[in-house]
Amino acid sequence: MNRQTLSRRGLIAGGAAAAAVGLTGRANGAEAPASSWSASKRFTTINGLRMAWYEVGDGDPIVFLHGNPTSSYLWRKVIPQVQHLGRCIAPDMIGMGDSEKLPDAGPRSYTFLQHRDYVFGLLDKLGIEDNVVLVIHDWGSAMGFNWAALNPDRVRGIAYMEALLRPPDPEYDPEPSPFFRMLRSERGEKAILEDNMFMQGLLREVGLYLSDADKAEYQRPFLEPGESRRPMLSWPRELPQGGEPAANDKIIRDYSAWLATNEVPKLFVQAVPGIIFSVKELLSFARRLPNQKTVRVYGGHFVQEVSGEAIGRALRDWIPTL
Repeated sequence: MNRQTLSRRGLIAGGAAAAAVGLTGRANGAEAPASSWSASKRFTTINGLRMAWYEVGDGDPIVFLHGNPTSSYLWRKVIPQVQHLGRCIAPDMIGMGDSEKLPDAGPRSYTFLQHRDYVFGLLDKLGIEDNVVLVIHDWGSAMGFNWAALNPDRVRGIAYMEALLRPPDPEYDPEPSPFFRMLRSERGEKAILEDNMFMQGLLREVGLYLSDADKAEYQRPFLEPGESRRPMLSWPRELPQGGEPAANDKIIRDYSAWLATNEVPKLFVQAVPGIIFSVKELLSFARRLPNQKTVRVYGGHFVQEVSGEAIGRALRDWIPTL
């Protein structure tokens, strides 16, 4: 894959699963049993719906936020490296993993603001108050950066990878790919809700690093075609283009400006070759953030599947310095 292709696909970043570009296919329709990870999750009710999270360890909170089309399962190789350093909490976003689906879902469901209400509500209910370390990826990065910008005095540090640092900029970024434009059209409904293209993209990008049980765990929340898969389609439609959706554009621009000036400690886990930060201007912006350490690990967008233990070791070395 050449750099031009990576850059083009980088615009899907933050909309998640950039590797799905041009891929088709259906998820395996066989029943997928819950994994031991899933069996270890805890549950509570937020805004009338059941939300799931994985938790281990004691002390100051270390919060892991996933993106599209994954779940807290994405962090299973990372958390064991740092669970002795604090209270590790990895939520499943609403409609994903083992968190409940929104009732009467449709094209206006699973917006960033809706997801934010549930995630922020869960963090409040779990008593996530002070000395918080955020470990964030994909749309989970937008969620985490937004929370940090709104609660700067409560943040101990931010570790980010394949993250949405700013909205796409037409002056620097390539044009959205045909696949991305298709997702924002009526054809996106079939591509995701029926053909399950984002999930197939995940499995094809990192399939050699996944066991059959891993693949089944990722597919399990989205086995049923239709609205069950709506979160995977809504996410890329939530990425601002030309200033729309306006609320998301403002949120991302506000936290981007905050990150550029705030001295909160940061760990930039740069995936190489990566997807998002294969765009030169995005990488340059990331490298300029103040009070930041950078580590490089091998992998694409779903870098945790390829270099999860290495990411965990980088966090294990960095967190005690905060």
